[in-house]
Amino acid sequence: MAFQWPNLYIRSSGTLSNSDHFNHIRTTMAMAFKMATTGMWVTDECKNSFMEMKWKKVHRYIVFKIDEGSRLVTVDKVGGPGEGYDDLTASLPDDDCRYAVFDFDFVTVDNCRKSKIFFIAWSPTASRIRAKILYATSKAGLRRVLDGIHYEVQATDPDEMGMDVIKDRAK
Repeated sequence: MAFQWPNLYIRSSGTLSNSDHFNHIRTTMAMAFKMATTGMWVTDECKNSFMEMKWKKVHRYIVFKIDEGSRLVTVDKVGGPGEGYDDLTASLPDDDCRYAVFDFDFVTVDNCRKSKIFFIAWSPTASRIRAKILYATSKAGLRRVLDGIHYEVQATDPDEMGMDVIKDRAK
């Protein structure tokens, strides 16, 4: 005889088998991750693309979007290593929210080459209120998955995320 108690499978002997324990931990972690992202799931493609950008430098930027129907954060666009910040800003829609990460390479005053990763929360004034709320409440969950971000920029118009803002923050 066995019974189900909130996310815990207990045998009649009162012991918890290794596989049951593993399933309990996995279920608990999945639930915590889902709650942390307000019901949104971050796809493996998002994580993998970010790691490729961070470690292999095969992407200059990545734009993410939320698919409201499937409740998934997905990759919307990936910028190649030869693309720049202007290409990123041009790929953001005028009437919908997006997240983006940008790998900014620069040279310090000491003539050292550096790279900083920026997280951009794009929420233009022309976007729907529902989209603004959804993106604002899901941002922290995506940020936790994308480990290695140095700076965050929140923008409602292109001036708030201009190259001068990026350069100033990277100092």
